[in-house]
Amino acid sequence: MNYYSEIKNELINNEITKKVKDYSKNKSDLTTYYNVGKLLSAAGKHYGEGIIKEYSRRLTNELGKKYSYRSLNYMLKYYNFQKVQSVTANLSWGHWIELLSIKDISKIKYYVIQCEKLLLTTRQLRERIKNKEYERLDDATKDKLINNTAPVVTDFIKNPIVIKNNTNKEIISEKILQRIILEDIPAFLKELGMGFTFVENEYKIKN
Repeated sequence: MNYYSEIKNELINNEITKKVKDYSKNKSDLTTYYNVGKLLSAAGKHYGEGIIKEYSRRLTNELGKKYSYRSLNYMLKYYNFQKVQSVTANLSWGHWIELLSIKDISKIKYYVIQCEKLLLTTRQLRERIKNKEYERLDDATKDKLINNTAPVVTDFIKNPIVIKNNTNKEIISEKILQRIILEDIPAFLKELGMGFTFVENEYKIKN
């Protein structure tokens, strides 16, 4: 089997699909990258792991820089993760790029759930990962998520709660802390978890 030709055809067909049917672009991307990952896995077993570097060099020359060694590795990781976890998520490839840099599978599954429930953008997902949201959940909550046990609202209160300090003071008093919280109430309440409704802006109703 000519693995390189199969991979190249998958990527070219995907480019054509994106131009003809923009609405199915994301689905086409994920299907294509899963198939490419599968082919890369088979090629690696047949020729050795070094074949990915060879394919990336050839694809970069023939199809463009976006099919670099790093990109092909993400496709391989995506295939391996989906193969083991059977997770179907309505996430973009940009979401998966953020997620596949994480080694802990349970952590990835947590952020997949959050993305689906809250319709997180790639930027919002990146911010949550940066703030170590998963690490700040207690072990009991993590076990519930891993075992697909229904959590309760209080499970998602982070510990510690992160409050952004936009002041120039390294040591802050209780009064300053109160002011910081009041200046960005939405951010503070989001740290307290999900399962409640908060109206961010309020307007006085005139009679």
